Amino acid sequence: MSALPQMTTPSIERAEPPKLQVVPPAPASQRRGPRLRAEQLPLALTILLFGVMAAYGSVAYTGFFSAQVFLNLLIDNAFLLIVAVGMTFVILAGGIDLSVGSVIALTTMVEATLVERHGWSATAVIPLVLAMGLVFGTVQGFLIQRFRLQPFIVTLAGMFLARGLCYLISIDSISMADETFGEISQARFSLWEGASLSVGAIIALVVVAVGLFVAHGTAFGRTVYAIGGSEHSALLMGLPVARTTVQVYALSGFCSALAGVVFSFYMLSGYGLHATGLELDTIAAVVIGGTLLSGGVGHVAGTLFGVLTLGIIQTLISFDGTLSSWWTRIVIGALLFVFCLLQRLFEGRRGHAVS
Repeated sequence: MSALPQMTTPSIERAEPPKLQVVPPAPASQRRGPRLRAEQLPLALTILLFGVMAAYGSVAYTGFFSAQVFLNLLIDNAFLLIVAVGMTFVILAGGIDLSVGSVIALTTMVEATLVERHGWSATAVIPLVLAMGLVFGTVQGFLIQRFRLQPFIVTLAGMFLARGLCYLISIDSISMADETFGEISQARFSLWEGASLSVGAIIALVVVAVGLFVAHGTAFGRTVYAIGGSEHSALLMGLPVARTTVQVYALSGFCSALAGVVFSFYMLSGYGLHATGLELDTIAAVVIGGTLLSGGVGHVAGTLFGVLTLGIIQTLISFDGTLSSWWTRIVIGALLFVFCLLQRLFEGRRGHAVS
């Protein structure tokens, strides 16, 4: 028998472990520190603008740089701040609410009528008008969501409806001589010597704090941002888009009614012409505060500084004494042009980044 050929086993070569390459750190001149994100730029500019105007007023006018002057910005604009927080959530979700000013007027008319002509107490009237605003906003949100109607048209109809209801109640102003409303109107909470806040200002600050928590610390707030960013994507993620849309307008209606209550503390009257055009001031404050009209990007804190910016413009004009009050509108209009351009630039950069 022939010898079998010997089987040779191939030699297995061991792979050498990869060599680690040590990359030297970049020189200090090339290192990048924390950068401001693009969506934070409008908010940063608003805060900077407010600081510049406050510094100018402090230098140019005697008595401007005092704690009470700055606290008066909150006292005089408390109702605007409250309704602007509600509007912030609406715009964040990609909508708009034009009925807020009319709901404020309707709230004051219902309050004044029930208190002065029917003898209701303030403790009964205030919860009633808050519920009324909540229902009004919920109906608008349901119509927008259920029938896929444009928010502009629905809330425009709501604006005319609420304003018309005011004149059905009375075409004249109704003064509020109720003792409870008078005491709340005059009440001041002392912070320190020479500085105090009104009840309305404290309510406004509480609303801002709650708005901050809801926007950034709850599932509802995250859903609002998602809907504003892309409603289709929010649906694909399984988020409750329909329910949240209705809730956003319900929140706006509630904030409008609460602002109407604070406005009645401020004016002590109900009148169909109260808060005429306030919806435009509200939108202006939200936009100047850095919230994109297209939705999905914005800050409740920015809305606070947007309202304060509008207030300090009016205060500067009042301290000057030589300028017409209409300069407030002119300056606000110019600021809106600037911030709309900034929003356009930001949306362009965001579109390039996505593509």
